Amino acid sequence: MLVVGGGAVAARRVRSLLAAGAAVDVVSPEVAEGFPEVPVQRRTFRDGDVDGAWLVLACSGVVDDAVAAACERSRTWCVRADDATRSPAWVPAVARADDVLVSVTAGRDPRRAVALRDAVALTLDTGGLPLRRTRPGPGSVALVGGGPGDPDLLTVRGRRLLAGADVVVRDRLAPQVPLPDGVEVIEVGKSPSGPSWSQRDIEQVLVDRAAQGRRVVRLKGGDVHVFARGIEEVAACVRAGLPVEVVPGISSALAGPTSAGIPVTARGVNQSFTVVSAHLPPGDPASTVDWDALARVGGTLVLLMAGDRLPAVCAALLAGGRDPATPVAVVSDATLPAQSTSVTTLAGAGAEVGQVRAPAVVVVGEVVGERIVPDAVGPDAVAPAAVVPDAVGPAAVAPDAGRPR
Repeated sequence: MLVVGGGAVAARRVRSLLAAGAAVDVVSPEVAEGFPEVPVQRRTFRDGDVDGAWLVLACSGVVDDAVAAACERSRTWCVRADDATRSPAWVPAVARADDVLVSVTAGRDPRRAVALRDAVALTLDTGGLPLRRTRPGPGSVALVGGGPGDPDLLTVRGRRLLAGADVVVRDRLAPQVPLPDGVEVIEVGKSPSGPSWSQRDIEQVLVDRAAQGRRVVRLKGGDVHVFARGIEEVAACVRAGLPVEVVPGISSALAGPTSAGIPVTARGVNQSFTVVSAHLPPGDPASTVDWDALARVGGTLVLLMAGDRLPAVCAALLAGGRDPATPVAVVSDATLPAQSTSVTTLAGAGAEVGQVRAPAVVVVGEVVGERIVPDAVGPDAVAPAAVVPDAVGPAAVAPDAGRPR
């Protein structure tokens, strides 16, 4: 391929050709800063430059007429960047999504083609087009962090992988996302009070389905590696010799407080936050959490999976010296329509367990007093032990929020 020109348009065309695997030569007296690393003959164009080229792109804006005339004489395909109406050939606008490539031409109107290409690319990226294979191919596994629950918070990459999946192995707290017909959905969520899949059985399902040549998406709640067993599943796939990809997700440890209007850090209030699993209560021999140290360290404490262990956690923090008046918020069903927030103090939080709906995120720290709910109706009842739905309307500011620093 020959590109005549060294400006921004020529640079874009060269990058596209290189991405397609083409061998590219450039003729131009000068090239723009950041021009791709390709052979460049730094001189003006000569008619003989087109000899032996399969395709010539005239992008100089100066000698494009001469380039086109030379190509016409030598019967070589030529694409003119200066005037599509006079170009004997056109380069399509191209959208790529993994192994899918879509080319768009639009009646000799390059800007129209680019606009259409961008719309197609966006729909591909967000899983809005059918990407699922209909013929057998190599199997693979993708571990996708589904975020805190609201499907709108699933990443673009996650949506694209789901659109092309043959099998979806999903957790109980993973977002509910529409899937194409024919996709096998395997529910492996671990229930706190009911039967659950063993971790080894989950790993075996991933390996078995991918070994059959199927594209498997392991859809997890939150992030793949935050109090999850994502690394064990990655290891199982690696041991089996299977391609595996990991897609990060938004952890409820951050999304829960944020969706309730609580910053985990605030200027002049704190400079740190700690995320802790309370799956095992204080004093459990298997627990590695030093609750006394957490009581002393200050800052914001975000507890996941506290559930009915919240009274024991609060007692441990109080015994370690944390102020009984420390504000505490319990955010249930974060980011979902049923989301609600209970606000109290460390001394009173233990009594709130009966009002907590799982899944819940517990926030301990002075930042709870900074709470602002932009979408609440009227003044938000952020009184101790109040349980308030996070509804819609004018801003509601927690007591003494917004005070001068």
